[in-house]
Amino acid sequence: MIDHEADDALATAAHRLADDPAVEQVIVATPDKDLCQVVRGTRVVTWDRMRDRVFDEDGVHARMGVGPASIPDLLALVGDDADGIPGLPRWGARSAATVLGRYPHLEDIPRAGSWDVAVRGQAALQQSLAAGWDDVLLYRRLATLVIDAPIETSLDALAWRGPDRTALAALCDELDTEPPL
Repeated sequence: MIDHEADDALATAAHRLADDPAVEQVIVATPDKDLCQVVRGTRVVTWDRMRDRVFDEDGVHARMGVGPASIPDLLALVGDDADGIPGLPRWGARSAATVLGRYPHLEDIPRAGSWDVAVRGQAALQQSLAAGWDDVLLYRRLATLVIDAPIETSLDALAWRGPDRTALAALCDELDTEPPL
């Protein structure tokens, strides 16, 4: 794919297969926070293989402080170093999760007046949000995964058939190493 990233392919496949009756559960093997947005109940989960932790919807909320639908908004506010998103000044994970726990999306957050959620430094956070409004909307767009990437997602197309032995041999030659058995 030229116009999409690997995360978009994973999100597209998870989205399309989530309602397939032939699929028992969709497990996205990744530690990436941005893929938490594709989690749906216990039907679509992420699995951090290195730590052997599975995140269903409750797990995403426990890990990130917000539900899957608010993940792009959270990453827009606090930033995501892995994807080069700087976030807004003064917004940390705790303040963003607290505010988004009450106001799930950026547009829901009151820009004037008091918030009906207790958060430290509300005035400074509101000022930062107002000053960086255009930026934070861009950051959210960058953090939002595509769920309609142009990929084949049938179970047959996604079935593992082993490595392409010819391509693997060529790669091993290029790397001057022996192919695995």
